[in-house]
Amino acid sequence: MSEQKPIGSPFGAASTALNVVEGLDLTGKTAIVTGGYSGLGVETTRALASAGAHVIVPARDRGKAERTLAGIGNVTIETMDLTDAASIAAFSNRIVGQGRAVSILINSAGIMATPLARDVDGHESQFATNHLGHFRLVAGLWPALVKSGNARVVSVSSRGHQICPVDFDDIDFRARPYDKWQAYGQAKTANALFALGLDQRGTAFGVRAFSLHPGVILTDLARHLSEEEINAFDVYDENGDRRVDPSRDLKSPEQGAATSVWAATSPQLVGIGGVYCEDCEISLPQEEAPGDKGVAPWAMDPQAADRLWDISKTITGVSPGDM
Repeated sequence: MSEQKPIGSPFGAASTALNVVEGLDLTGKTAIVTGGYSGLGVETTRALASAGAHVIVPARDRGKAERTLAGIGNVTIETMDLTDAASIAAFSNRIVGQGRAVSILINSAGIMATPLARDVDGHESQFATNHLGHFRLVAGLWPALVKSGNARVVSVSSRGHQICPVDFDDIDFRARPYDKWQAYGQAKTANALFALGLDQRGTAFGVRAFSLHPGVILTDLARHLSEEEINAFDVYDENGDRRVDPSRDLKSPEQGAATSVWAATSPQLVGIGGVYCEDCEISLPQEEAPGDKGVAPWAMDPQAADRLWDISKTITGVSPGDM
């Protein structure tokens, strides 16, 4: 794993996804963006497509995806439900069966602070959607990622990972009371640990992985929050307008998508992987209070990454690299 320290990126908190791809030619490359038809995912899709990549957007709501992405070229919409193992397998088999090489996979879809719900196997929904679904997807797409020879897998985590580590003894809240923020925190920690574990296993196959915090952006992700909870993030100004202040981590969707796109495309990151990024740069380890910049120690712990990998493999019955 490369060191968790900045590398002198020319971009920063105020950069947009389109700024990041300016001058890059992604013609001939295939990218897949989960959640690519809502929130930050739309801007991620737009930027990659504008640089010439063919972007595949898996969608549970195909009609919404078609409406949202209308007018953006180089985009194909495919049916997939990230909460359904069979749907993920069918999607992956279609892509692999077409003989495609997938150069970029951005795992941007997710849910946040939801009421307690479980998937069909009884696993808590935030962990199941944000982590297990993407673990299954990477496993299914593994031959296509390896085929590219220099693939990047980007996991959209969050500063919310600083809330807590993964509770390996009770991931699904069977013994402890359900807390929606604890569930979100461990799911976002899992996103970072997955990138760490995947990079360790994928480097020999030309597959590198990254995780990141996109910034605080008011999107549909906040649909389960109360007005009071949303106001606590200080996302509105005195006139009730959405506040955009990248210096305080309050970003527009275009700025929020920038770090995902930077991690997926930056030439500076060649030979690097397994790191957590924010503001279009590799982060430093967290030194200040929770909520400040940096990555928490439990989200870059190789032993925790291995433990998560083994548990995920047991739960899903699949594993990237096993095919």
